[in-house]
Amino acid sequence: MAVQIFRAEAIHVDKIAGLFDAYRGFYGQPSNLAQSRDFIAERLARDESAIFFAEDASGKALGFVQLYPTFSSIDAYRTWLLSDLFTAPEDRGRGVGRSLMNAARAFAVSTGAKGMVLETATDNLGAQRLYESLGYVRDSGYYTYCLDLKQG
Repeated sequence: MAVQIFRAEAIHVDKIAGLFDAYRGFYGQPSNLAQSRDFIAERLARDESAIFFAEDASGKALGFVQLYPTFSSIDAYRTWLLSDLFTAPEDRGRGVGRSLMNAARAFAVSTGAKGMVLETATDNLGAQRLYESLGYVRDSGYYTYCLDLKQG
């Protein structure tokens, strides 16, 4: 299967929205295609994230990766938060995720970033294997804390 990776623009929102909605479902959110579409459209319109998507020769979107810019005060460099990675279930095991991760890395390098960080669910073993195979190292020196400001 020939896979091509593209950086998303506004014209690609509908191509990515269904995948983004499925990604949110993977993490237990109810399906809401309109909300997913609006979220992706807003990120692209405001240039708040970089999204890359994989497409096969027929034009079918197979997966996507989304990165958000952040900065490290300690290192005094830009870093990228790899927030979302998703491959359609029927297209898993074909190198789509790896191709997307490599595109994300190349993009981060091209922006002069010091690194990339990501989080994944503790039970998402497939993703963990992929990340580790690409050289990502699980952080054992820091804890992640979250404050939910939209409770209920």
